[in-house]
Amino acid sequence: MTSDGRTPERASLGTWPTPLEPAPRLARALGLGPDDLWIKRDDLTGLGGGGNKIRKLEWLCGAALADGATTLVTTGAPQSNHARLTAAAAARLGLRAVLVLAGTPGSSASSAPGNLALDGLFGARVVWAGSAGGDALVAAAAQEAERLRGQGEVPALIPFGGSSVTGARGYEECGRELLTQAADLTTVVVALGSGGTMAGLVGALGAGRVLGVHCGAVPDPAGSVSKLVSGLSNAHQAAPDALRLRLDQVGDGYGALTEPVMSALTLTARTEGIVLDPIYTGRAMAGLAAAVEDGDIRPGQRTVFLHSGGLPGLFGHQATLTRAQAALTSED
Repeated sequence: MTSDGRTPERASLGTWPTPLEPAPRLARALGLGPDDLWIKRDDLTGLGGGGNKIRKLEWLCGAALADGATTLVTTGAPQSNHARLTAAAAARLGLRAVLVLAGTPGSSASSAPGNLALDGLFGARVVWAGSAGGDALVAAAAQEAERLRGQGEVPALIPFGGSSVTGARGYEECGRELLTQAADLTTVVVALGSGGTMAGLVGALGAGRVLGVHCGAVPDPAGSVSKLVSGLSNAHQAAPDALRLRLDQVGDGYGALTEPVMSALTLTARTEGIVLDPIYTGRAMAGLAAAVEDGDIRPGQRTVFLHSGGLPGLFGHQATLTRAQAALTSED
């Protein structure tokens, strides 16, 4: 919503609809039928390297423009896909971007390539917030917005991950888009980060058809998603205990690479030539594999894997790069 409660017009940022592609070799490798598994290519949204945040940012930036914003301010981890795409959206719309990121200058995390390199390419200014996380990081972003306001700017605070009721509208639309492409879908599998993507899909499709795989980005994934769903008008409602969630793929924490995730990255790349990232889509695919193994997803049902992007983040994740490079084989 805009600051005065109006529903904003969307900013035009993406390329729609995104393709829905079959994945027969991956399906067979996971134990499904060749026509059971399809990939919704929201990594191909066009702007700034692509990814799911574009659907949210169309609505959030529309509200910012309606409020006369001159600068977008948002938060995230050093390799935040959301921060990268907020910077790209700002460039597309002729706005400034300020990214308030957890970390310190010169640390290994803050000097890695990947999304950070693109942040610089898009002209964003980074404010390092040290060890701040969660509410403290949000407070640091609000403080930066006030500082900018004192300098005559009109800042728009874009929420962590783009996850607000306004942002979730983008994935309500995606859910409706999916129904035109695969009306018989049984399950959509999606990475659950800050919650807005899953919430929008649940709003359009209902809780029973959306399986969210928790990635460790928020402490209460069920509560976060349920709260966002409740704010969507004319949406399917979902109490926290009604949501389909997998909490078994976080491992040692948000940034840690696990063996199931590495296996999912490798299998997807070698069967379909599609690259996943180790934080979000890799975890979602590992969760899909686990759901097939325990019978939550079964052969004969139309399953859609939502590819939410994140490729640049792979190049900022040294553990994954080391494992991938170690798999290179030389000629005999």
